[in-house]
Amino acid sequence: MIHSARFTCVIDANVLYPAYLRDLLFQFAIENLFTIKWSKRIFDECERALRKNGMDSKKINRLKENMHKAFPDALVSRYDSLIEKVELPDPNDRHVLAAAIKINANVIVTFNLKDFPEKILNQYNLRAIHPDDFLVDIIDLNPTISCEAFRELVLNYNKPPLNEYEVLNILRKNSLKQTADFLHSQL
Repeated sequence: MIHSARFTCVIDANVLYPAYLRDLLFQFAIENLFTIKWSKRIFDECERALRKNGMDSKKINRLKENMHKAFPDALVSRYDSLIEKVELPDPNDRHVLAAAIKINANVIVTFNLKDFPEKILNQYNLRAIHPDDFLVDIIDLNPTISCEAFRELVLNYNKPPLNEYEVLNILRKNSLKQTADFLHSQL
């Protein structure tokens, strides 16, 4: 199902927040394994969580700037008129669905699957997927590129320097056990 940059996903704030998950998703997107999208409102939610957990404004601004440089077309806009037209169990998540509808995304990557019921998403030819399942699908369909991307990502960790197995353990501790195990089996 996930096989090219034409496969488009909207990343929910709870997926954009964890640094190692965000880094892995970005590395895979840089390799054109899929197209990554988010909205200002999604990033604003992520930013609030980062601030709440101690990240200073300078680092947040640098993150935002780097995201824009790496993915200049990732920001979804002009979807506000759709927000009031969609229904979800949690009205605060309607903006995520509206952004996905606006760009005709294939999936919404989120930890909160219950907030995006299949019955509702089917109306828009969308589905919600847990980031662990999403990443496993990508690796399964593109093992060579995925492993190369993972290795390159690990090389970028220098404060502190980490090896592949340390990063895999961090991923496991961050609800990405299948992803880490699958990557481990491919290395």
